[in-house]
Amino acid sequence: MLKAGLILGLAGVALAGLAVGISYLVRRPFHKHIYETVGQAPQRRVAIIFGAGVWPGGQLSPILADRVWIGVSLYKAGKVEKLLMTGDNRFVDYNEPKHMKEYAVALGVPPGDVILDYAGRRTYDSCYRALHIFQVPDAILVTQRFHLPRALMIADGLGLDAVGVVADQRPYARMKWYAFREMLATLVAFWQAYVTRPEPIMGETLPIFPD
Repeated sequence: MLKAGLILGLAGVALAGLAVGISYLVRRPFHKHIYETVGQAPQRRVAIIFGAGVWPGGQLSPILADRVWIGVSLYKAGKVEKLLMTGDNRFVDYNEPKHMKEYAVALGVPPGDVILDYAGRRTYDSCYRALHIFQVPDAILVTQRFHLPRALMIADGLGLDAVGVVADQRPYARMKWYAFREMLATLVAFWQAYVTRPEPIMGETLPIFPD
Protein backbone atom coordinates (compact mmCIF):
# COMPACT_ATOMS: atom_id res chain seq x y z
CA MET A 1 0.00 0.00 0.00
CA LEU A 2 2.82 2.37 0.90
CA LYS A 3 4.60 1.57 -2.35
CA ALA A 4 1.46 2.19 -4.40
CA GLY A 5 0.91 5.50 -2.62
CA LEU A 6 4.50 6.52 -3.31
CA ILE A 7 4.14 5.69 -6.98
CA LEU A 8 0.92 7.68 -7.22
CA GLY A 9 2.55 10.59 -5.42
CA LEU A 10 5.54 10.59 -7.74
CA ALA A 11 3.24 10.33 -10.75
CA GLY A 12 1.28 13.32 -9.50
CA VAL A 13 4.44 15.35 -9.04
CA ALA A 14 5.61 14.37 -12.53
CA LEU A 15 2.29 15.36 -14.10
CA ALA A 16 2.28 18.66 -12.23
CA GLY A 17 5.82 19.35 -13.43
CA LEU A 18 4.83 18.49 -16.98
CA ALA A 19 1.84 20.82 -16.77
CA VAL A 20 4.01 23.65 -15.46
CA GLY A 21 6.56 23.10 -18.24
CA ILE A 22 3.98 22.98 -21.01
CA SER A 23 2.18 26.03 -19.63
CA TYR A 24 5.46 27.97 -19.52
CA LEU A 25 6.39 27.04 -23.08
CA VAL A 26 2.94 27.90 -24.38
CA ARG A 27 2.84 31.29 -22.67
CA ARG A 28 6.43 32.36 -23.25
CA PRO A 29 6.17 33.56 -26.91
CA PHE A 30 3.50 36.11 -26.00
CA HIS A 31 5.50 38.06 -23.44
CA LYS A 32 6.99 40.16 -26.26
CA HIS A 33 3.51 41.52 -27.02
CA ILE A 34 3.01 42.85 -23.48
CA TYR A 35 3.50 46.55 -22.68
CA GLU A 36 4.10 47.69 -19.13
CA THR A 37 2.65 51.18 -19.47
CA VAL A 38 -0.04 53.01 -21.39
CA GLY A 39 2.57 55.27 -22.95
CA GLN A 40 4.43 52.33 -24.48
CA ALA A 41 1.33 50.80 -26.05
CA PRO A 42 0.71 51.08 -29.81
CA GLN A 43 -2.52 52.56 -31.15
CA ARG A 44 -5.44 50.26 -31.81
CA ARG A 45 -9.09 51.20 -32.33
CA VAL A 46 -10.43 49.05 -29.48
CA ALA A 47 -9.32 48.05 -25.99
CA ILE A 48 -10.85 44.83 -24.68
CA ILE A 49 -11.24 44.93 -20.91
CA PHE A 50 -11.90 41.54 -19.32
CA GLY A 51 -14.39 41.19 -16.48
CA ALA A 52 -13.57 39.94 -13.01
CA GLY A 53 -15.30 40.00 -9.63
CA VAL A 54 -17.96 42.55 -8.71
CA TRP A 55 -18.85 42.82 -5.04
CA PRO A 56 -22.36 43.33 -3.61
CA GLY A 57 -23.63 46.79 -4.36
CA GLY A 58 -21.82 46.92 -7.69
CA GLN A 59 -18.36 47.73 -6.34
CA LEU A 60 -15.60 46.49 -8.63
CA SER A 61 -13.01 44.19 -7.13
CA PRO A 62 -9.50 45.70 -7.03
CA ILE A 63 -8.43 43.56 -10.01
CA LEU A 64 -11.38 44.71 -12.10
CA ALA A 65 -11.16 48.34 -11.03
CA ASP A 66 -7.54 48.45 -12.16
CA ARG A 67 -8.42 46.92 -15.52
CA VAL A 68 -11.05 49.59 -16.15
CA TRP A 69 -8.68 52.33 -14.96
CA ILE A 70 -6.01 51.30 -17.46
CA GLY A 71 -8.61 50.98 -20.22
CA VAL A 72 -9.77 54.52 -19.51
CA SER A 73 -6.16 55.69 -19.44
CA LEU A 74 -5.64 54.21 -22.92
CA TYR A 75 -8.73 56.02 -24.13
CA LYS A 76 -7.68 59.37 -22.66
CA ALA A 77 -4.18 58.96 -24.10
CA GLY A 78 -5.68 58.57 -27.58
CA LYS A 79 -4.45 54.99 -27.88
CA VAL A 80 -7.95 53.61 -28.55
CA GLU A 81 -11.30 54.92 -29.76
CA LYS A 82 -13.62 52.49 -28.01
CA LEU A 83 -13.63 50.36 -24.86
CA LEU A 84 -15.18 46.90 -25.10
CA MET A 85 -16.21 45.81 -21.61
CA THR A 86 -16.67 42.06 -21.63
CA GLY A 87 -17.79 40.06 -18.61
CA ASP A 88 -20.30 37.80 -16.92
CA ASN A 89 -24.03 38.57 -16.80
CA ARG A 90 -25.52 35.09 -16.63
CA PHE A 91 -27.51 35.98 -13.48
CA VAL A 92 -30.07 38.77 -13.19
CA ASP A 93 -28.41 40.25 -10.10
CA TYR A 94 -24.83 39.98 -11.35
CA ASN A 95 -23.67 42.22 -14.18
CA GLU A 96 -19.96 42.84 -14.64
CA PRO A 97 -20.11 44.89 -17.90
CA LYS A 98 -22.76 47.26 -16.53
CA HIS A 99 -20.70 48.19 -13.48
CA MET A 100 -17.52 48.38 -15.53
CA LYS A 101 -19.18 50.92 -17.81
CA GLU A 102 -20.47 52.95 -14.85
CA TYR A 103 -16.93 53.26 -13.52
CA ALA A 104 -15.48 54.19 -16.92
CA VAL A 105 -18.16 56.86 -17.43
CA ALA A 106 -17.49 58.20 -13.93
CA LEU A 107 -13.84 58.54 -14.95
CA GLY A 108 -14.81 60.67 -17.93
CA VAL A 109 -15.38 58.33 -20.89
CA PRO A 110 -18.46 59.23 -23.02
CA PRO A 111 -21.11 56.47 -22.67
CA GLY A 112 -21.23 56.02 -26.45
CA ASP A 113 -17.60 54.96 -26.53
CA VAL A 114 -18.13 52.09 -24.07
CA ILE A 115 -19.41 48.90 -25.68
CA LEU A 116 -20.81 46.09 -23.53
CA ASP A 117 -20.48 42.35 -24.07
CA TYR A 118 -22.70 40.58 -21.55
CA ALA A 119 -21.63 37.06 -22.52
CA GLY A 120 -17.89 37.23 -21.87
CA ARG A 121 -17.97 34.49 -19.28
CA ARG A 122 -14.43 33.31 -20.03
CA THR A 123 -11.39 34.84 -21.68
CA TYR A 124 -11.93 32.51 -24.64
CA ASP A 125 -15.56 33.63 -25.01
CA SER A 126 -14.58 37.29 -24.83
CA CYS A 127 -11.96 37.01 -27.56
CA TYR A 128 -14.16 34.87 -29.79
CA ARG A 129 -17.11 37.24 -29.49
CA ALA A 130 -14.92 40.32 -29.96
CA LEU A 131 -13.83 38.91 -33.30
CA HIS A 132 -17.12 37.45 -34.55
CA ILE A 133 -19.86 39.49 -32.86
CA PHE A 134 -18.24 42.90 -32.55
CA GLN A 135 -16.08 42.50 -35.67
CA VAL A 136 -12.87 43.59 -33.93
CA PRO A 137 -9.85 42.54 -36.06
CA ASP A 138 -7.19 43.93 -33.71
CA ALA A 139 -7.16 45.22 -30.16
CA ILE A 140 -5.32 46.03 -26.97
CA LEU A 141 -6.09 43.49 -24.24
CA VAL A 142 -6.26 44.98 -20.75
CA THR A 143 -5.75 42.68 -17.76
CA GLN A 144 -3.22 41.77 -15.10
CA ARG A 145 0.26 40.48 -15.85
CA PHE A 146 -0.53 36.93 -14.70
CA HIS A 147 -3.46 36.73 -17.13
CA LEU A 148 -2.08 38.49 -20.20
CA PRO A 149 -0.03 35.63 -21.76
CA ARG A 150 -3.07 33.33 -21.78
CA ALA A 151 -5.33 36.06 -23.15
CA LEU A 152 -2.84 36.85 -25.92
CA MET A 153 -2.43 33.17 -26.73
CA ILE A 154 -6.19 32.75 -27.10
CA ALA A 155 -6.42 35.84 -29.31
CA ASP A 156 -3.62 34.50 -31.49
CA GLY A 157 -5.24 31.09 -31.82
CA LEU A 158 -8.53 32.65 -32.87
CA GLY A 159 -6.98 35.08 -35.35
CA LEU A 160 -7.42 38.27 -33.31
CA ASP A 161 -4.38 40.51 -33.72
CA ALA A 162 -3.68 41.68 -30.19
CA VAL A 163 -1.18 43.24 -27.85
CA GLY A 164 -1.56 43.58 -24.10
CA VAL A 165 -1.15 46.30 -21.49
CA VAL A 166 -0.49 45.39 -17.87
CA ALA A 167 -3.24 46.51 -15.51
CA ASP A 168 -1.44 45.84 -12.22
CA GLN A 169 -1.76 48.92 -10.01
CA ARG A 170 -1.28 47.34 -6.58
CA PRO A 171 -0.57 44.00 -4.87
CA TYR A 172 -3.48 41.55 -5.07
CA ALA A 173 -4.62 38.91 -2.62
CA ARG A 174 -4.59 35.18 -3.51
CA MET A 175 -1.90 35.51 -6.16
CA LYS A 176 -0.62 31.97 -5.52
CA TRP A 177 -4.08 30.67 -6.33
CA TYR A 178 -4.28 32.79 -9.49
CA ALA A 179 -0.88 31.49 -10.64
CA PHE A 180 -1.94 27.88 -10.10
CA ARG A 181 -5.24 28.48 -11.88
CA GLU A 182 -3.48 30.10 -14.84
CA MET A 183 -1.28 27.03 -15.29
CA LEU A 184 -4.30 24.76 -15.69
CA ALA A 185 -6.38 27.30 -17.61
CA THR A 186 -3.57 27.81 -20.11
CA LEU A 187 -3.56 24.16 -21.10
CA VAL A 188 -7.32 24.13 -21.62
CA ALA A 189 -7.21 27.43 -23.51
CA PHE A 190 -4.45 26.20 -25.82
CA TRP A 191 -6.50 23.15 -26.78
CA GLN A 192 -9.61 25.22 -27.42
CA ALA A 193 -7.99 28.13 -29.25
CA TYR A 194 -5.79 26.05 -31.57
CA VAL A 195 -7.61 22.73 -31.88
CA THR A 196 -11.32 22.51 -31.07
CA ARG A 197 -12.43 26.18 -31.25
CA PRO A 198 -15.80 25.65 -29.53
CA GLU A 199 -18.45 28.27 -30.24
CA PRO A 200 -19.54 30.26 -27.16
CA ILE A 201 -22.90 31.99 -26.76
CA MET A 202 -23.46 33.88 -29.99
CA GLY A 203 -26.07 36.15 -31.56
CA GLU A 204 -26.41 38.79 -34.25
CA THR A 205 -23.31 40.68 -35.29
CA LEU A 206 -22.89 44.11 -33.66
CA PRO A 207 -19.93 45.76 -35.40
CA ILE A 208 -18.33 48.43 -33.26
CA PHE A 209 -17.28 50.22 -36.44
CA PRO A 210 -19.98 49.46 -39.06
CA ASP A 211 -17.86 51.00 -41.81
